[in-house]
Amino acid sequence: MSPNLPDAVLWSIPAFVLLTVLEMVSCRLHPEEGAAGYEVKDSATSIGMGLGSIVFDLLWKIPALALFTAVHELTPARVPVVWWTIPLMLLAQDFLYYWSHRGHHVVRVLWACHVVHHSSRKFNLTTALRQPWTSLTVWPFFLPMVACGVPPAAVFFCYSANLVYQFWVHTERIGKLPRPVEYVFNTPSHHRVHHASQGGYLDRNFGGILILWDRIFGSFTAEAERPVYGLTKNIDTYNPLRVATHEYAAIARDLRRARSWRERAGRVLRGPGWQPAPPPPPAGPAASRERVA
Repeated sequence: MSPNLPDAVLWSIPAFVLLTVLEMVSCRLHPEEGAAGYEVKDSATSIGMGLGSIVFDLLWKIPALALFTAVHELTPARVPVVWWTIPLMLLAQDFLYYWSHRGHHVVRVLWACHVVHHSSRKFNLTTALRQPWTSLTVWPFFLPMVACGVPPAAVFFCYSANLVYQFWVHTERIGKLPRPVEYVFNTPSHHRVHHASQGGYLDRNFGGILILWDRIFGSFTAEAERPVYGLTKNIDTYNPLRVATHEYAAIARDLRRARSWRERAGRVLRGPGWQPAPPPPPAGPAASRERVA
């Protein structure tokens, strides 16, 4: 029988609202020079994306639950949901979240889902709510937990708990924390780097709860210069539908223009900035003269 575990995100909504209001008041009363702060249209878009993601996630969880249940029925392993296994499940989920998050930055069709979360040029607690509407690509990364006997309901619980933790790291109001905390955990300082668009900060600090994964697998960068938030090519829209789909539309345009199947595969499976090699210059009299010379 599946354990009856809560959706940590839904239970945390009152806390999200309270903390966001407190941050807004703090930014108004004590503005920090150079900070991104709040902007009404941007925050409204982020909140709208968050509300939409709750609805769409319920839809995407249907096929994910069906797949998880099938795999769980096939595996002979069973992990009980008791007080001492839950921390281990959270640790395993956080490890797999790191690879899911990293994969959604380096494979373009996955980036098309995740780019939504990076599309704001602000960095505040409403940015945490700017979630994608196409999160079906996330769930396959957590199949190893189910194959090891973790009940699907426990996987969903761990995922929601991980998202709740990450809410508070989307702020400029908290500086660097004590060194042991910064060394082990994902913090606002580390996550500001992750949301920055400067070259040295791109594709760094993928950890959800623990930053140790980044230190182990070579993707960690400490915060130094003030981050510039947003995308390398910003989309300049507050339309939630365009925010949710703009990269899928860009992929479709690139596929229509592609000259070969190799290029089509690259447009989908390579990194977001990948470009095919330029075609060789056509042979002609000038080229022949150069070879003779």
